[in-house]
Amino acid sequence: MNKTTKLFSALAFASLALPVLAQTSGSEVQRDVNQQQRIENGLQSGQLTTREAAKLERKEAHVDQAQSRALRDGTLSNAEKARIQHMQNDVSRDIRAEKHDAQVGNPDSASSRRMQADVQRNINQEKRIEAGVKNGSLTNHEVSKLERGQAKAQRKQFRAGRDGHVGAAEQKRLKRVEDRNSHRIHHEKHDAQVRG
Repeated sequence: MNKTTKLFSALAFASLALPVLAQTSGSEVQRDVNQQQRIENGLQSGQLTTREAAKLERKEAHVDQAQSRALRDGTLSNAEKARIQHMQNDVSRDIRAEKHDAQVGNPDSASSRRMQADVQRNINQEKRIEAGVKNGSLTNHEVSKLERGQAKAQRKQFRAGRDGHVGAAEQKRLKRVEDRNSHRIHHEKHDAQVRG
């Protein structure tokens, strides 16, 4: 085989591997969506207090940060994927435990409604990232940056709700971070970079 044939063979192989990478990072983001929806449902039903939801958001931030670091080089190795899945399984168990303990929240309180709105925004942002992975408008490098932004927002949600109350001023600051993330998602999905 000559050099040109080898090059075309390598490019063909690489193009077959990219959908696998897209699917892998997409499945991790889908799990984020599912976990956020479980937290939202717990707040709405009163199974989670604002403080419990805040603690869970901190744990979700750790998962998003791990995803960001893993995807920074554009790939997700089997070891990285296993580590992230292990972290997600831990958060899943924590969500279940918090929802089924003796503490109950008031879903109609102003603080809970604020936390519900913030968690719903997380769900929407993660769904947008997932859609970008699925349609190829986001590369793994871009997903890495966006998950880092999601982690930052979730850490701020934890700080806002760790005392059991999310005030209007705290929510306003959170909204600014979430707005910046929303703009970044839009920009990354509509720039010239696409998954191969």
